[in-house]
Amino acid sequence: MAVDAKAVKELRERTGAGMLDCKKALEEANNDITKAAELLREKGLSAAANKAGRIATEGVVESYIHAGGRIGVLVEINCETDFVGKTDSFKDFARDIAMQIAAANPRYVRREEVPQEDVEKEKEILKAQALNEGKPEKIIEKMVEGRIGKYYEEYCLLEQTFVKDPDKTISQLLNEKISTIGENISIRRFARFELGEGLEKKVDNFVEEVMAQVNN
Repeated sequence: MAVDAKAVKELRERTGAGMLDCKKALEEANNDITKAAELLREKGLSAAANKAGRIATEGVVESYIHAGGRIGVLVEINCETDFVGKTDSFKDFARDIAMQIAAANPRYVRREEVPQEDVEKEKEILKAQALNEGKPEKIIEKMVEGRIGKYYEEYCLLEQTFVKDPDKTISQLLNEKISTIGENISIRRFARFELGEGLEKKVDNFVEEVMAQVNN
């Protein structure tokens, strides 16, 4: 099938891979940019994949305090050199990630960090829901696997939709930044604090509040 030149350009910007590699990946993925980017990473052709094994011990611990001091976030983001860690581009990225954590409230950085017992418990809940919905037994397993993917998208930072650009995930944003800066970058860990957390209180839409602050 014909490959869209705009898609090739966007894929190159996202991954830093060569033009021919991007074109082949898009052909294989039927012009789906997200799938093509995954194919490039699997083959080790993206800039992010090539840099992933490099040691990143410099960087920054970024903080974000939501208006009024109701939510606070600390996030450690690593890069390879002190020079990059001090650039505005890297600091802006770190602040975007801290703001994402404040707004979207992830529990983990990546799906590998989710305790297996939590995954199994969630699967049991999803299976029970599917049975209660009257779904046929033979398709329930597939449904559960599909829905557990949604669980990861909600609670794993790298799989969340970027609050400032819903067309990309945090993982895609990270890979774009790796390609642009030219160093391995790793979101190592974070802590999120919410005023009165665990106590009964009014429920607010913090995503809307954080985005309103961004747009002001």
